[in-house]
Amino acid sequence: MNISVFCGSSKPRNEQIAVAARELGRHVALGGHTLLYGGSNLGLMGQVSSGTLEAGGTVIAVIPTFFSEEIINSQKVSQIVRVGSMAERKEYLIAHSDAFVALPGGIGTLDEVLEAMVSNQLGPLRDASHRDKPVILYNPDGFWQPFLQQIDLMGQHGFFRSGKRPDIRAIDTIEQIVNNLF
Repeated sequence: MNISVFCGSSKPRNEQIAVAARELGRHVALGGHTLLYGGSNLGLMGQVSSGTLEAGGTVIAVIPTFFSEEIINSQKVSQIVRVGSMAERKEYLIAHSDAFVALPGGIGTLDEVLEAMVSNQLGPLRDASHRDKPVILYNPDGFWQPFLQQIDLMGQHGFFRSGKRPDIRAIDTIEQIVNNLF
């Protein structure tokens, strides 16, 4: 299974989130899965990719070509996929993944989560054989609660064509994510 992990290249103030990112990467590898991610060796991206590689796993970095060659070549990964833009990076990650896990992050992480949700929502319109891909939010200290409340509010106002809330799960521990996904 290919698992996309959405997360930032920043170091979080809560060090336990960085520890969890590394642990998630380790579980991806130990489960025999492949990690796909945004390609940085900094912050949470660096933690999840290092955890995967240290446990003997495969890591595919999807990096826009506007990053310098120095940055691209400094990545310690199994494979680098170069794409033309951030939008192409999201397209690649969504097309080549079986499931998504989002760690706490910034607007880029939120953008990736929303794109995965939209793909699940519109997929059946594009392809009758479409199946939803799990979208899981690692939710330490309720990080994703305001986002989930907004999703629920959208549903209360009738903004989901199907009438049902998108299937997105907020999970509080890496162990629970592993049990739900693998």
